Amino acid sequence: MTDLSPTPLMAQAADRAAYRDYAQPGIDRVREFYRANHQHQTYDFVLAKKAKWLQFQQREMSPWDALDYLNTLVDESDPDIHLPQISHLLQTAEAIRADGHPDWFVLTGFVHDLGKVLCLFGEPQWAVVGDTFPVGCRHSDRIVYPEFFAANPDSADPRYNTEQGVYQPHCGLDRVHMSWGHDEYLYHLLKDCLPQAGLYMIRYHSFYPWHREGQYRHLTDAQDEAYLPWVQKFNPYDLYSKNPRPPVLAELKPYYEDLMAKYLPATLRL
Repeated sequence: MTDLSPTPLMAQAADRAAYRDYAQPGIDRVREFYRANHQHQTYDFVLAKKAKWLQFQQREMSPWDALDYLNTLVDESDPDIHLPQISHLLQTAEAIRADGHPDWFVLTGFVHDLGKVLCLFGEPQWAVVGDTFPVGCRHSDRIVYPEFFAANPDSADPRYNTEQGVYQPHCGLDRVHMSWGHDEYLYHLLKDCLPQAGLYMIRYHSFYPWHREGQYRHLTDAQDEAYLPWVQKFNPYDLYSKNPRPPVLAELKPYYEDLMAKYLPATLRL
């Protein structure tokens, strides 16, 4: 079992207050991203996206081909880095490996953003990337740019704008519909491939209002609380491993090819 005590990378994180700074100069692209995201991510929108994308009928690709696509993508929601996604994945995974964690944890770091291939199928980034949050209940004011929810129709709908909304107390996050994006998509794609801790990391790594701000605890159940430390363990690797000098892909590719072959099918139905 992986040790959940602080690691060298996590200890450094306390000195990195500049990360996720949404007030820094030149952040207009991120503000506009969240303006669209918060306006359009409604309860009905999420249900429609799940019905469409979780059929996995778009195409078949190898895991590596899907990751190669990410070389073309720069996340519009990320205020900290402007590198292609594959570089971020390598940095995350290599930081996890350097701290001596199990190989499934390393693989989780390497593929955790693979769901962003949804952009390849024509989805706008505001429906793929960015922080996630529950739909169908009141939006927390601890979500980034909460003022943009004023334009979301659900904010004025009495079915969805109370604390519980459509959910029962402590129903568990598995019964909660999250804003649509790469996290939920990839979770369903890989849910038979990784340990539960890795699946929680994938499914909720963008759910900052929960794992960082302590919000929505009225919806979580005992299983969610048990796996929350794993999501929190993963977060510093995802966030603080970012730097402008990524590892060299060519040097590391054989290791990650073998790791994917160990846990993932040779062909993914996306």
